[in-house]
Order: sequence, then C-alpha cells, then structure tokens
Amino acid sequence: MQSLKSNALEPTRAELAGLSRAEAIRRLLPVYGLPILTLLLIVLFSLLLPDTFPTALNARSILSEKAIIALLSLAAMLPMMAGRIDLTVGYGIVLWHVLAISLQTQYGWPWPLAVLAVLGCGAAMGAINGLLVEVAQIDSFIATLGTGTILYALALWHTGGRQIIGALPRGFTDLSALFVAGVPVTSFYVLALAVLLWLVSERLPLGRHIYAIGASPKVAELNGIAVRVHVLGVFIASGLITAFAGVLLAAKLRIGQASVGLEYLLPALVGAFLGSTTIRPGRVNVWGTLVGVLILGVGISGIQQLGGAFFVEPLFNGVTLVVAIGLAGYAQRRRAASGTRKQGGTIGA
Repeated sequence: MQSLKSNALEPTRAELAGLSRAEAIRRLLPVYGLPILTLLLIVLFSLLLPDTFPTALNARSILSEKAIIALLSLAAMLPMMAGRIDLTVGYGIVLWHVLAISLQTQYGWPWPLAVLAVLGCGAAMGAINGLLVEVAQIDSFIATLGTGTILYALALWHTGGRQIIGALPRGFTDLSALFVAGVPVTSFYVLALAVLLWLVSERLPLGRHIYAIGASPKVAELNGIAVRVHVLGVFIASGLITAFAGVLLAAKLRIGQASVGLEYLLPALVGAFLGSTTIRPGRVNVWGTLVGVLILGVGISGIQQLGGAFFVEPLFNGVTLVVAIGLAGYAQRRRAASGTRKQGGTIGA
C-alpha cells in the first residue's frame, strides 16, 4: 500500500532550520496568521473599549454565544475533510431543537430519552445524506440542500408556525445554563469534541484515510481505503454533532420555533472554511476551525460594542465567507503546487 502523507503547507522543523529568520517568519505566517490577527483584534478592541471589551463578562458572552456555532463548524468540517459539504448543519438544528422541546412538553418524554431520540434522528439524517451522496451519486451540495430544506419544512409543519413552549426540567436546561469555574459548560463540550476530533484526524489512520479521500477518492480507493464507508461515517458523525447542537440550543432558548436556527448556517461554514487557512493551511482542521469561529466572535462583539448597526453581523459573516473561500482556494492551489514540486524533485533525484 502506498504511503499517504500530508502535504499541507506548514513547514517542517528541518525546513525551518535551513531558512533565515525573515524567510522562516514568511513561511510560518500562513500557518499562524489568523491566530495572530485574532490576538491583534483583541488588543485593538481592548484599547478602544477598555470598560466593556476586556472583561470576564464579555469573554463569557463570546464563549457562550459561539459555542453552538463552533459545534456546527466542527460538524461541517468532517464532510469537508472528505471533500464533501453538509448544509444540513444549518437546517437540521431548526428541527432538532424544536423536537427536543416538543417531545418533552407535548408528549411527556423524560428529557434523557428525548435527547437520545434527537441524537438518533440526527445520526439517521446523516446516514441518509451519506447514502444520497455515495450510493445515489448526488452532488453533496445539492443532496444536503434538498434534505436540509425538507428538514426545515418538517419543522414548519410540526410547529404550525407557532412557538412551542412548556415547562422543561432543570436537568435539561442545565445542559446549557451551567457554568464551571466561571466558564460556560458549553465551552467544555466544544473543547472535548475538538480534542476527540483532533485525535481522530491527526493521530489515527482513520483521519489520514478521510483526508486522502478528500484529496483524491480514486487514489484512496486504489490504496485500499473503503471510500463509501468513510464518507458515510463522516456524514453520520456530522448529523450526530448537529443534533447535539440542536439539543443545546433548545436547552438555551427553552422555546422551540422554526424561525430560529438558519442564521447559524453561514457562520458555521465560515468557521470551517477559515479553518482551512490556518494551523494546517490548505486543508480543514480542528484547531483552525475553532480559531475561525473565535475571530468571528471577537470581530462581531467588538464591532457591535462600537455601535455597529443590526446588519453588521450578517455582513461581517458574508464578507468573511467570501474571503475565507478565496484564501482556502489559494492555499489548496499552493499545496497542490508544493506537492507537484516535491514529486518532481523526487523523480529528478
């Protein structure tokens, strides 16, 4: 079996050792540029807004507000690793948060059973997406746009366009409301999931196989990788994480309404695309995705505190998405060119 090695743009220690300091900084800038920009934004807003921005309250607010988006970005990242896209991360959360509440308030289900049911539905939806993409051979963008729209329609039908309100047990609301050492508990969910996905994607053969599929499904199949099984698996995992985000949204809002949830789609995709421009530029990765979500949270919070209008957030997300896709495409082209040069050098040797 041919060796499958990462050809992302981050330089190795051996490469850096042979470079001047200025050249080494230039090589590292694409890797750590986004985290540095995030720190610079924090410093800038802290200087401009010393009484409101550099406070524990604002930090908790950013972490709490962006936790669900971070989960959805990680969910979207998984199919992207395999060269696919899953739009149901934005549509599915609409139905899942409504279902999590209605099962308890309208049908009397215990909250643990309601949560398990929602998670099961999310995994099943992911399996359907995977089958449509791999078995029916429908483009992932079209397939998940279609299934996502169906999920949104089901949410509208289930709610009848009205809010679902009722008494929810404290055990359920505590899933989102608790603080641990002054930090929202949802942040720990994100961290735990990020560590798990990092271990899978960077330290286990499974992650390398998924990246190989994203680079070239045919080459991956020739190397003995079960492409269909792996793609189905990433869609199931994406659906499961999306459903979990829906449960947390329900615990946070404590009401179910079909008009809530779609606004998470754009920032979730922005976070995932931005993640492919940093840490390991040229491919989506866990820590890059979290940095992408963080810079969204910092930027929007700072702009709003400076008096930004109500349309600033969607405008910021939209502009950032365009920039992120452009940077991601540039990084992938550089990665491909780098791989070609390495292969040429090897052949020449």
